Amino acid sequence: MDTIYALATARGRAGVAVIRVSGPAAWDAATTLAGTGLMPRVPSLRKLRGACGSVLDTGLVLLFEDGASFTGERVAELMIHGSPAGVAAVEGELGRMPGLRHAEAGEFTRRALADGRLDLVQVEALADLVDSDTEFQRKQAIRLLEGAAGKTIGQWRGKLVRALALLEAGIDFAEEQLGDFMGEISANLEQVIREIDTELDGMRARERIRSGFEVAILGPVNAGKSTLLNALAGREAAITSHIAGTTRDVIEVQMDLGGFPVTLLDTAGLRDSDDEIEQIGIARARQRADDADIRVILLEHRGADPAVPPRADDIVIVGKADIQAAGSGGVSGVTGQGIDLLLQRLEDRLQERVTPDGFAVRARHEQGLRAARDRLEKAFGCVQDVDGMVELAAADISAAVHALDSLIGKVDVEDLLDDIFASFCIGK
Repeated sequence: MDTIYALATARGRAGVAVIRVSGPAAWDAATTLAGTGLMPRVPSLRKLRGACGSVLDTGLVLLFEDGASFTGERVAELMIHGSPAGVAAVEGELGRMPGLRHAEAGEFTRRALADGRLDLVQVEALADLVDSDTEFQRKQAIRLLEGAAGKTIGQWRGKLVRALALLEAGIDFAEEQLGDFMGEISANLEQVIREIDTELDGMRARERIRSGFEVAILGPVNAGKSTLLNALAGREAAITSHIAGTTRDVIEVQMDLGGFPVTLLDTAGLRDSDDEIEQIGIARARQRADDADIRVILLEHRGADPAVPPRADDIVIVGKADIQAAGSGGVSGVTGQGIDLLLQRLEDRLQERVTPDGFAVRARHEQGLRAARDRLEKAFGCVQDVDGMVELAAADISAAVHALDSLIGKVDVEDLLDDIFASFCIGK
């Protein structure tokens, strides 16, 4: 492979900048800049010099051997002062060295995948970790980066390979001898199908941790929805007015709620209207509310009918508590009454949705799991059918193993890689 280099930290002024060099000529490049005597995994403070002998900067140089680096190749990391001019000078010297070229987006991580240092779900988790804004996003990405998918799929694969081996061995035996294996084969298939179902059941919550939960604020016109949104967001995100029907479209605000990524939706007031534009806004409000994970339904007063039939996870509460009768409870975006309690109730609802285990967080994962499950269902049917074709069951199990292997990048994923790595930065 070529030897590649790139800035591994963010561009711009900083206290420290790290330039990573990976490939067969990485150590030679570090020696050319910093001089001889560098030792693997022993940081060395050196003056980095250009080809003419002038000092470019002073920094730490750290070498990693084959198999002991992020990419699995020989790696040199140059930790220098984070000035744009200093980084440009060092990168310029590296670019003039024979056999070195600037890395492409995600190329370091792609090499780690090719070397077996990471599986494909870990690669995606690394991208999620870099993009994480909230504590639950960070925790989920870390768990996946530590290999949760590979461990689970490895366990499933072991059971399926065992079932496949018994089937293929049984094909060579008499029919009555094959029956001796069917109990173990069926048990293995049932267990993997059941565990895949559990994985799929928890997928929506894990996917929402990546992309954000949606909380819609609903109610009649002038119920205080926009004022409440502004209070929750801590800024003037929505226009507020005493004039009914001020909000015509869905307004979105992102926030961190107890470590959960949440998108608050301020919707048009629900009422019958002859105004064509307001009708469109109300239709959008109903659609987004139907798709939201949780809805906060504001009532005009205590005992009023909700604007929409509440769902199990909805929070129904009186709005504009500052002008309601004493003892009515509720929430007010003007005075802040009930805001803390509402936030706690929302956080509790979200906490109930979080599953501690599982790895499926993307549409690609769901497709692979469903493909594997479908083939295992067919194989189980063949095994249970006394007249079933054992050869067909073996073929279905093989296809299921193939689908699971594709999730972690063992087979037939080359066409996915460009899409996956397109979101990576150059230095990663």
